[in-house]
Parts: sequence; structure tokens; C-alpha cells
Amino acid sequence: MTAPLRILMLAHNHPDLQPGGTETIARNLFRTLRDTLPGLAGLFLAATTGAQREPKPGTLLQAAPGGQADEALMWLPHFDRFFLSQADTQGLGMAFGPLMDSLRPDIIHIHHPLQFGLETIALLRRLAPRGAKLVMTLHDYFAICPREGQLLRADGRLCTGPSLDACHHCLPTRPASDLLMRQLAIGQAASLVDALVSPSHFLRDRFVAAGWDAARITVLPNAVDIRGAPAPHRALPDGGRRDRFGFFGHVNRFKGSLLALDASARLSAAGVAHGLALHGGAAHQSSEFLAEFKAALAAAPAARHHGIYDAAELPRRIGAADWVIVPSLWFENAPLVVLEAFRHGRPVICGDAGGMAELVRDGVDGLHAPIGDAEGWAATMRRAVQEPGLWDRLVQGIRPPAGLDAMARQHLDLYRALLRRPTPARRAPRPAQQRQPEAA
Repeated sequence: MTAPLRILMLAHNHPDLQPGGTETIARNLFRTLRDTLPGLAGLFLAATTGAQREPKPGTLLQAAPGGQADEALMWLPHFDRFFLSQADTQGLGMAFGPLMDSLRPDIIHIHHPLQFGLETIALLRRLAPRGAKLVMTLHDYFAICPREGQLLRADGRLCTGPSLDACHHCLPTRPASDLLMRQLAIGQAASLVDALVSPSHFLRDRFVAAGWDAARITVLPNAVDIRGAPAPHRALPDGGRRDRFGFFGHVNRFKGSLLALDASARLSAAGVAHGLALHGGAAHQSSEFLAEFKAALAAAPAARHHGIYDAAELPRRIGAADWVIVPSLWFENAPLVVLEAFRHGRPVICGDAGGMAELVRDGVDGLHAPIGDAEGWAATMRRAVQEPGLWDRLVQGIRPPAGLDAMARQHLDLYRALLRRPTPARRAPRPAQQRQPEAA
């Protein structure tokens, strides 16, 4: 009989404190593995800061929300977002030493270097039991884009990858030495990992173009909880149209909330009846952005902001929408909102590039709109409202997304395959800073 695995899973926050996509995927994967493998020993360890929790004297470790014995928090406030570096290396060592001695994991799965820092990868490699394997999921472009991982240039244009000149143009106050040191540190940390996971082919290809080894990156798609009945489609009055749009996600500049409001305002000015509901909080946004959002909301008479929501509320809120829109200004990777929309039978309108366009098939289960182009978005939304039979045809084309059990099985297969073979020679990604990326 195969012995149960021992797994340590790290995420840069806990979804009960910060309900982001990476945190949700990481925790769902861990919990599903625990249900799939009776007797599995493991710990889900989420970073936290003073934004969510106060420190506890004498330790970085805290109990996680919900009271789960196999979930914990690690308080890590001293983080440098540019260098992805955690300054409290002494605290890391004091916390991880006893933890690793107690758990002795076979698999250590890191879902993001944010908060933990690249130092944690090196520390875990050193403390890991002989034969243990390290896995890291590349949930976004932080490792190749020093501008908050957005792959967006300073002028708002999409960037296809790093180069010294282009990165310096986006971050003119950073000397070239900082950019190069960042890349070298990330490459060294990545070389200590036994396998890299990407939720999309698009993200994998961006990393390969930046010099990362394609053979080390496995594409394992994200998944959502498919238990329970999907939200029924909205009942239409006689002669009614499928003209209700829903935005679900954090309200910030990069997610495209201002673009959505601009497109809605253009539709209203053209006399196109519709509704736009924005669902999501706006925590940690600048006063400048919040002022812009308030003004844009006031200028879009058909739009309403319904505020933050939790997972249990999603079916009710999505039930009022005919279409789910993903107006992000950046490439995205594999946004969960698309999978949630398909889970509930809603066609998706999204940007025409990146991981979101990989998930949404234009004219089959959704529509593509030009990224960052409010006029183009208004035209696409107008088509969605006015083209006869379009909504019904796209609904018929939706493929239900995979469930969490399927995602857990794929990861389990990867873990077991890694444990059957010796640790391969590790090679840092080759420097790609001298290439000038082409404009998207």
C-alpha cells in the first residue's frame, strides 16, 4: 500500500482574509487533497501582514480563520515587492525549522513568493527531508515583470516580456543593476524548485520567451467547486433581451472597472438599454483611483456597484446577470471568474489576448473585445444585447469547467511522478534582459 503523502502548501494569504484567485485555488487544492487522500498529513500555511492581523509575541505563526487544525498563518510584514525578498530571515528560520522537523513533508508546494520571499524557497530547499520535492505554481507574471507582474508598460500598452531597456523605461528610478539583480535572484530561486506549474498555456509561453525552461513547466488548469445546482438563467419578460452584464472581482484599475463603466456610459448615450452590476470590493486602492471610480460610476446611469461579496453569495449575484464581463487591461492568466461564469451557464465577454482569451472561445462560448478600448467594448456589448439568437447560441457552446477533484488528481499525479524520480539538475533561467519585446 502506498504511504499517504505529507504536504506543506504555502500561499501568500488566506482566502478568508483576502479572497483572491491564487489564495482560493491554493486552499481549495489543499482541502480537496485532504478529502481525496484519507490519512494525508499536511499543512496549509498562509502569509499575513498587519493589514489583516496583529503580530503575536514570540512567534510568526498564528491560528488560521475557521479553526482548521491543518491550516495556519505566518505573520510576515517585512517584504520587498520589487526584489520579492523577505527581510526577516531569522524569523523564517526559527518558524520553519521546528515545523519542518515535525511535518517532514514529501511535497512542498509554493503558490506565490509574495510575502514569503525568495529566501523561503532557499530555506525550504535546505530544510526539506532527503527526497522531498519542491513545486511552485506560476499564478501570474510577477517573476518576469518587475512592475507588479502586470506586463503593462508605463503608457498602458501590453508588454510581451522583459528587456533591460523596456523595464527601465517603466521604472526609470530603478538602476539597471536592480533590474538585473532581481532577475538573477528569481532565477536562482527557481532553479531550486523541482517542478513549475502554469494554469495556462499563455503564461507558460510568456515565461519560456523570457528564458525559462519549457521542459520544467507543466500546464495544469485551474478548477472551481461544481457541487450544487448552477444559478438558473434570468427569467425574461415578454420581448425582453439578454442585456444584463455582471463584473465580478476586485475593483481596481487593472481589472478594468473604469473601462466597463466607460463602455456602459457610451451605450446609455447611444440609447441602448442595459444594466451593468459591479460586484467586488475596492480595498487598498488609492484615493485617486477611488475618485475616478466614483466619477465614472456617476457618469454611467445604467451601472451599479454592489460591493464586496463572499463565495456563498456568488450564485445569487450571478443569477441576475446574462453575461459575465472580464474587462481586464492586462493579459490575465486563468481567471477563476471565467470558470465560475461557465459553471453557471453564462457566456463571457473578455479581452482578446492572454489567459482569459485562452479560456473563452470567441463566438463559441463568449465574445472577445479589444483590451483597453472602451469604444470597442461598447460595440461588443451592444452586439451582445442586440444580435438575435447570439446569447442562446453561446450558452449552448459552453463546456462545464472541471471540478476540484479533477484538479487535485492532476496535481497528485504530478507529485507522485516527481517522487518516483531523482531530483533533476537545476538550471536558472537564462538572462533575457537584453531582448527588446515587440509591442502586443
